[in-house]
Amino acid sequence: MQRLKDLAVSESGFVFDPFSGATFTANASALCILEGLKRGLAFEQLQQELASRFEVRGEDLARDVDDLVASLRLYGLVPSDFAVTR
Repeated sequence: MQRLKDLAVSESGFVFDPFSGATFTANASALCILEGLKRGLAFEQLQQELASRFEVRGEDLARDVDDLVASLRLYGLVPSDFAVTR
């Protein structure tokens, strides 16, 4: 989780990993999830954050969280066994 917390995230969607020097671009919903993960929010809390900011409902919320976590794993920003508390 430390590597995730060390990410530099701008409001415009620019994400910088100081560990590897890699940069990423994130859309508004991904930024919302990233910030929530950095704050230690649980799965349901992340879904509530998304629902309050965007017009997304139901299983789309869960899929958005799961997809971003899968991407974070793929890029090595979280451990391969990382999961959001459900």
